[in-house]
Amino acid sequence: MKIGIIGSGAIGTYYGAKLAHAGNDVHFLMRGDLDDVRREGIFVRGEGENFRVEKVSCHSSTKEIGPCDLVVIAVKSTSNLEIVDRVPPLLHERTMLLTLQNGLGNEEFFAEHFGADHILGGLCFIAITRKSHTEVDRTAHGDIVLGEFNRPAQPRTRELAAIFERAHIRCHLRDDLALERWRKLIWNIPFNGLSIVAGGVDTRFILANEHLREGTLDLMKEVIAAANKCGHALSKDAWRKHIEWTEAMGPYKPSTLTDWESGKPLEIEAIWGEPVRRATAAGAQMPRTEMLYVLLKQLDRKRRPE
Repeated sequence: MKIGIIGSGAIGTYYGAKLAHAGNDVHFLMRGDLDDVRREGIFVRGEGENFRVEKVSCHSSTKEIGPCDLVVIAVKSTSNLEIVDRVPPLLHERTMLLTLQNGLGNEEFFAEHFGADHILGGLCFIAITRKSHTEVDRTAHGDIVLGEFNRPAQPRTRELAAIFERAHIRCHLRDDLALERWRKLIWNIPFNGLSIVAGGVDTRFILANEHLREGTLDLMKEVIAAANKCGHALSKDAWRKHIEWTEAMGPYKPSTLTDWESGKPLEIEAIWGEPVRRATAAGAQMPRTEMLYVLLKQLDRKRRPE
């Protein structure tokens, strides 16, 4: 299987390197880090793994890569419009387009441009940091939840899961991708948002602070209620596993906080805006999430007035 990776941040670099290390034909689309990766390769470090992909197939354009069997979209959702014109050279009739992005609306976006039959979605439950152009460190987990857009798992989904498993990437198939998107928002909405509005704090600080912990639990329960109102059945105590996982993780800076600190655009619409809009359309209220949405937009507007 020929695999194209669009997005060479922490997620794209990590999973692309894992797939390449397992012997798959992986091609990375890269920009400023192209020369460094060609010269030094990619280093992956984490509990139970420490390896280097020495010879990396990296390219400056999708035309150089050509048609692929699998295209992994690992850019931030804020870059979706930028990459639309770059995707077509990677496609053939049966190409799978897998988005490993946060929030809601990404599958719909790519389905509108390239057809729903091509689209799959994946949710990454992982704590990972890109230390440099050539290095990524994994500090917790590494699982992927994988599903088809608007339909149950297909034979190709199971084949793809097997490829990930052979690359030592734990993969869980789900028939309801939309439900899993809401499940991950239980974590993403509070921790990504509070880490910024509380002044640049990590997950351990949030859980150790009485008021921030209470706010986190309130937000999590609000997300669960909204998901159920939208027709996605999450149990009332679905928040518990997220808290347990985060407590075991140790101090970790959520990806949105690292984007904030490096001056990058924030995935405000995908993580906070779209859930609020869908909940409102279904007759639900998400006042705490909406407050985070407003605050983050205001902070981002002050930082990037253009």
